[in-house]
Formats: sequence, structure tokens, C-alpha cells
Amino acid sequence: MQIDQEVDARGLNCPLPILRAKKALAGMASGQLLRVVATDTGSLRDFQAFAKQTGNELVEQRTEGGEFIHVLRRR
Repeated sequence: MQIDQEVDARGLNCPLPILRAKKALAGMASGQLLRVVATDTGSLRDFQAFAKQTGNELVEQRTEGGEFIHVLRRR
């Protein structure tokens, strides 16, 4: 999977990871992939809701150690 942009949201609490992702997605072309790395456990459900509300596709969510990886495809 080719990631086009990455946002490091480690150490940030809700809603900052979502806001950083929203800002990054705004500057991306349709179909590009954004990876967000967060440490906030609430980010799992936050990114699911964000994807539904914005129409961006949540391609992948996984946990590695204490980090939560979210991959979104720009609508």
C-alpha cells in the first residue's frame, strides 16, 4: 500500500488527531492515502465516525504496541 502523506498525532488527545487528519486530507487529491499514527485510544472510534461523516474511506485500522494506525483514502 502506497501512503501519500502521514500525520504524526502521537501524544495528542481528541479532537486533535481528527483535526490534523482533516487538514491533511483537504490538501490531497481524490484517491490518495493518508496514514495517521495516534496514541489516543479513542481515536479508533473517532476515525470510524469521521470516515462515515466525511465520505472518506477508512481503509485500515490497526494497533502496533501502544500506537493506533489509521489509513484513510481521500474521497
